[in-house]
Amino acid sequence: MLAIRIESSKIFMSQLLAGNLFDPFLLVEGMLVTSITYNFDGHINMDFYPLDERDAEHHPYEYQPWSDTQKCVYELVKGSNTPLLMRFMLQIKPDKALAALSKELPDFDFSQVKALLINIKYEAGNVTITTGTSYKTFVMGHEADQLWDKLFCKYLSGKEIEYEIL
Repeated sequence: MLAIRIESSKIFMSQLLAGNLFDPFLLVEGMLVTSITYNFDGHINMDFYPLDERDAEHHPYEYQPWSDTQKCVYELVKGSNTPLLMRFMLQIKPDKALAALSKELPDFDFSQVKALLINIKYEAGNVTITTGTSYKTFVMGHEADQLWDKLFCKYLSGKEIEYEIL
């Protein structure tokens, strides 16, 4: 697990709410506090869709892609008043996670890894991100955690997002 402070909240929030920086991620959950509090559950409600659209072809993930939720969040945020708090837990899409980790750790048993996560928190003009790894069972080693920390930092740097490790 790694804690990161984003140097430019304005640039980062623009990317989060209107850019494609987090297109490879799924929304697990979130909260937005403005004049009222909005809570987001990223689970896809299959009952909402017609029967012919309730399959993995139409919805390949358990959670909603961030890119499908982003516009809704932007509409809630835009205006003259800054939100008091925003908190989002995002999970990198499983196929992207597997590709990234298996390239670096070819002998690692990825069946143990449930999800690679980031927790984004915006409060009082500051953005912090915490990385995390969810496992299906207890594991002794932390190779996947450490690699995810490294890969996420590399991802931010590649997108020219300046940060400080706390």
